[in-house]
Amino acid sequence: MSMLVFTLIIILATLGTAFLSSIFGMLGGVILMGILVSIMPVSQAMVLHGLIQLTSNGYRAWLNRKDINWSIVATIIVGNIIALAGLVFVAFVPDRITVLLALGLLPYIAWALPKNAALDVSKKPIGLLAGMVVVATNLLAGVGGPLLDVFFQRVDMTRHQVVATKAVAQSLGHISKVIFFGFLTVSASNDWPVLWLVLIAMTASVTGTTLGKKILDKINDEIFFLWTQRILLSVGAVFIVYALYLISL
Repeated sequence: MSMLVFTLIIILATLGTAFLSSIFGMLGGVILMGILVSIMPVSQAMVLHGLIQLTSNGYRAWLNRKDINWSIVATIIVGNIIALAGLVFVAFVPDRITVLLALGLLPYIAWALPKNAALDVSKKPIGLLAGMVVVATNLLAGVGGPLLDVFFQRVDMTRHQVVATKAVAQSLGHISKVIFFGFLTVSASNDWPVLWLVLIAMTASVTGTTLGKKILDKINDEIFFLWTQRILLSVGAVFIVYALYLISL
């Protein structure tokens, strides 16, 4: 693959997934991780994805800053620290098939959880669990959004509050991922993604996030929650099929 084609894929994937994430507060990260891990070494893909998603989520949180629930964020931060403290000494890099399978299965695991499971992130113990989950899944699959979304399904919040609060929570998860895999790439003497590519991708991320915010403001809460689940399960199915294809080769 030529550098031009590679760069165009990164730009278009970043722009499109940032646009999608800005509307639904998730989904984009899953798709972007699947694309990056298919065309780059896993450790480098994790670092680039973390930097792009940190930009996207951070900017999305800023655009919706009035709707952030800081009490939930504080609880999630504690959970993040607990999980990172336990995982930071474990040096592992999952292979491509493992990442793709995890990306595909996470939405179905979330969807299959019993409806009577009161996973309300506004409750302190559940918030701590959510914080640990987002870090653990970010390190395993590159994204924690699919499972994190489960903790926001039973809260009394508007779509703007969900998107804003999740954006902060996911930013924290991506910081953990950049630290973890950044350390591994340095330890393994692998180069980080080149700076110019990171800057271009970040610019595309901000652009996509800005455009998606306009759509978020126009749709209603019912459409938001309905299409979030439909799209997530569809994307998960694609990654599962692709991973099974790679296994068969």
